[in-house]
Amino acid sequence: MVTVNIGTLHNVLDHVYGAFMHRTKISPLFFSGGWGGSKLELLERMIKQLFPEVVGQNCPPTLVKPVWNTVWETKTACLREGVFRTPCDEQLLSALPPECHNARVAFLTPKFVPPQRMACVVHLAGTGDHTFERRLRLGGPLLKENIATMVLESPFYGQRRPMMQFGSKLLCVSDLLLLGRATIEEARGLLHWLDSEEGFGKTGVCGLSMGGVHAAMVGSLHPTPVATLPFLSPHSAVVAFCEGILQHATAWEALREDLAAQKAAMTLEEVRERMRNVLSLTDVTRFPIPKNPDAVIFVAATDDGYIPKHSVMELQKAWPGSEVRWVTGGHVSSFLLHNGEFRRAIVDGLNRLEWKESPS
Repeated sequence: MVTVNIGTLHNVLDHVYGAFMHRTKISPLFFSGGWGGSKLELLERMIKQLFPEVVGQNCPPTLVKPVWNTVWETKTACLREGVFRTPCDEQLLSALPPECHNARVAFLTPKFVPPQRMACVVHLAGTGDHTFERRLRLGGPLLKENIATMVLESPFYGQRRPMMQFGSKLLCVSDLLLLGRATIEEARGLLHWLDSEEGFGKTGVCGLSMGGVHAAMVGSLHPTPVATLPFLSPHSAVVAFCEGILQHATAWEALREDLAAQKAAMTLEEVRERMRNVLSLTDVTRFPIPKNPDAVIFVAATDDGYIPKHSVMELQKAWPGSEVRWVTGGHVSSFLLHNGEFRRAIVDGLNRLEWKESPS
């Protein structure tokens, strides 16, 4: 009789999926256009401004004002889509491709519930999540809990994808940092809009994988308490691109050639070390502890081929009071099978916040 280790099967599924998606010739590799030149240097300076040693210099979130259009409504719910100008400053805006300058957002709300008696969670995109649909399906069942769902379309994704980009494969390393910094500013602006313009009683931010990293950063930097809910996410993009399966989807040779055009030739190992240094800017453990660490719930997978366990535990250690919940599975299988656990974490995280005004 052959004994099959289920955890190994989940991990194998991650590697099979990764091999199909990233090692075949179906699409180009990540960063086939190189490092991004002067844009990368600009972003390195800008992102360092978010770290704790200079966090006192942080600007408050910029209020965004989406222009809304109703997509559909029923007797109990309404879905609207909105467009707004990204609140990034002029320096960052000039580095973003023109296609990224206008943000799109979907907003699913229960009807006939006053905002002060509702919560809303902003859902951020994981790698490859170009549309609103998956995140709306995740949030939809929460309507009965009076929890609204707001879904942000990431820069470089969906209708904001640059013309020369193939699918999710960002052309330059600088694009990854641009995507992250713009997503943070847009999500903070939306949370500010929910607070100050709409008067929601509670707010939160969640995301899966890359979206979870961004959610952690937003929750860290937001000036008021929010539920912060990173799902299947590492503590840094270093883990994804230098340790996990995505290292096989990275154009290391193109990155080496780009560096060689500026300086002496480097070995591939030196190029990898350069990548580690650049992506250390995405290390969430260097960001401030959120205002309500007890409303931070990480959901991680036991056999994740993309995100090793040590990465998740580094986040929990950096933010005392936060909680880690484990689901059985890999990155792909948990993404498909554990939406119920993600929803439960959203509800529990919001329940750990005080209402801004006591609902009558």
